[in-house]
Amino acid sequence: MAYASLLSLNQTLDQILHPHDQTEQQHIMRSLHEQVSFLLSFLDVSSPQNNDILSSLEGRIRDAAYETEDIIESSMSNQIVSESGSHEYRTKSQVPNQILSEWDQKFERLQKIIQKLNSISDEVVKMRERNEIQVLLPSNSLPAASSKSHSINKSATVRLEKTLTSIKMRLASPLSELVVVPIFGMGGLGKTTLAKLTYNDSLIANHFDVRAWVVVSQEYREQEVLKGLLNSLRGLNHESGEESIEKLAENVLKILKDKRYLIVIDDVWDIEQLNKVKSLFPDDNNGSRIILTTRIYEVARLASHLSPTYRIANLNVDESWNLLHEMVFGEECCPPELKKIGKMISWWCRGLPLSVNLIGGLLYKSERTVYYWRYVLSNIRSEITDTDYGILDSVSFIYSQLPHHLRACFLYMGVLPEDYEIRRSKLTKLWVANRFIKPDRSKSLEEVAEEYLKDLVDRNLILVREWSYSGEIKTCSIHDILRDFCLMKSKVEKFNSDVEYLPRVHDNLRQVSILTDLKNQIPRFSLTRDRDLRVRAVTFFIHNSPNDVHFITNFRLLRVLDALSIRFQEFPVEIVELVTLRYIALTFWMKHRFPASIAKLCNLETLIVNPGKFRSIFNTSFLPPEIWKMSRLRHLLFVRSYLPYPTDALKEGTFVSLENLQTLGNVINFRWTKEVLEMMPNLKKLVISYEHDGRTEWSSYCFDNFVHLHQLEVLKCFFFAKCYIKYHDPLPVNFAFPQKLKRLTLSGCRIS
Repeated sequence: MAYASLLSLNQTLDQILHPHDQTEQQHIMRSLHEQVSFLLSFLDVSSPQNNDILSSLEGRIRDAAYETEDIIESSMSNQIVSESGSHEYRTKSQVPNQILSEWDQKFERLQKIIQKLNSISDEVVKMRERNEIQVLLPSNSLPAASSKSHSINKSATVRLEKTLTSIKMRLASPLSELVVVPIFGMGGLGKTTLAKLTYNDSLIANHFDVRAWVVVSQEYREQEVLKGLLNSLRGLNHESGEESIEKLAENVLKILKDKRYLIVIDDVWDIEQLNKVKSLFPDDNNGSRIILTTRIYEVARLASHLSPTYRIANLNVDESWNLLHEMVFGEECCPPELKKIGKMISWWCRGLPLSVNLIGGLLYKSERTVYYWRYVLSNIRSEITDTDYGILDSVSFIYSQLPHHLRACFLYMGVLPEDYEIRRSKLTKLWVANRFIKPDRSKSLEEVAEEYLKDLVDRNLILVREWSYSGEIKTCSIHDILRDFCLMKSKVEKFNSDVEYLPRVHDNLRQVSILTDLKNQIPRFSLTRDRDLRVRAVTFFIHNSPNDVHFITNFRLLRVLDALSIRFQEFPVEIVELVTLRYIALTFWMKHRFPASIAKLCNLETLIVNPGKFRSIFNTSFLPPEIWKMSRLRHLLFVRSYLPYPTDALKEGTFVSLENLQTLGNVINFRWTKEVLEMMPNLKKLVISYEHDGRTEWSSYCFDNFVHLHQLEVLKCFFFAKCYIKYHDPLPVNFAFPQKLKRLTLSGCRIS
């Protein structure tokens, strides 16, 4: 996390530095900026083989960077909150004198930290002079974008083909009794892969009336299991947070009653869990089936007397090498000088597909030299054993070989619950908001984040769960063993903790995941003032009452508030004092009018609003005119929203344009005049809806001006008529589309 902490501090300094300001404070900040840039460059080019030498340095760098940023951002936050019309203090020419005047009382502390960073920089220079640190050589690996993941699936299918055929025959057998088919094996052998191949087989899908997939995991949460079942059975994200366990179970029973079903229960850890889940399903003697996967032999043995246990065997020597070869070279031949070493590496993977995948991902992205492959071999020989803990040791080595810019992005996956599937678009936005992404002048931060994601996918550290129609990553997740590593490493790096361990973690904790009910735990959040400064992101993954989350306002330097699982009646106005917020995701239950004070959030980049259970016109969000003052906005996402036309802004020229805005949706009945489009020139995705009242001229919406959105790639237009309007003729709409448009959706316009 040393790199990520420096990267974040560097972006904070960029925000407040002004080249024409010659005050003493500015000179100090420029000196600090130079130190940070030097250390970032050093980590960028340092070889992963320096890991032992760098580990102690990195801890010191991380702590110093965290402490420095806490001082700077707390001063910025205090100044903005204390000023009326805080949105005016955004440009570099306005910020420094306003903010830096508060630093007098913290000046001595800041100077000591700068001295620490100077000392670390001096050590780095001396190490380089003594040739103790190797410089990273240019990589000769294949490009990040590839179809490697599809070939891996093909290999898995071939390896498991015999077992797959047997399981399919068992599922389609004429037995009328409810049969449980257990799949057993240690972590990383491919149990879930085998279950997925079976579940997605077209013949099996056609044999059953309904199918569902649910993940149980080590920490069994009955309500979450039931919600997962309903989501899978209904094929949608069912909003059921307010329903009791009894009601959820009743809904599951109603759907499955008198139907021949196939249920996959993935990752069962004890027989009590299995019995609880099995009790949810009716046995109507109609040939229904349950597949379960487990690492525990006793669970598999006791699961069913009607079906054999399918044990996933380790790869043999040839299978290990063939898989590794395909991972690294695809259809190319392995160079002769690497073949012998490669076979030894595959042998030391102990026949575990996960280990082969991870080592293969490492070799695929690394230099293909005898020296480096021998280096990998010497490290994994002492690491990999045929236990989960042995795999964790190998993951630790693979993590140490990761480029520094990818480490925080990978560790962030530990924030997510076990087996959680996240959309690519959301994950990259969260990485950007947390400042894990290094700016590149030729690309947007989101484009760089997508490159990071593809790199981690190629390394098999992140799994693609769903591909889009155009071959792009749609959703992804992380293997539970890798998640275990992320959690352990995050605690060492003072990066992430779930709420259960919050009181016991180090003060420098930056991320908090809420995975449990808070009702009886609120007193544990009475944190000290200093500790309140540390937390930068709070993410909820379980339903809680809005009354349970007031502790969030203690985290005065919060950047990310992801609270989609909390059902607020209206916008929680108290969070507008958290002026460092960059990402907000909320669910409104009733009132959807945003206060004008939202403009205080002058750093806000992403605002996502979910309408909750009822997706109707009553969930329309109403944005205030002040939204046009929030110049840092990059993504505005609603199911329905009214964006006020900036009439006063265009007349008086007082509003700041939304030049950073990339995503806007869904806005209702908005007029796309040329002046408005000039205020948001970098839109890439636009979702709009129009409700025709029979009186408004379509030409007033200026659809022909879309041609001026030169960066637009995705456009979705939906047209509706009021219930009392009856017409069938095509709408007189003159569309004019920009050159970069890749995806177009038109609905309800009745074009011929």
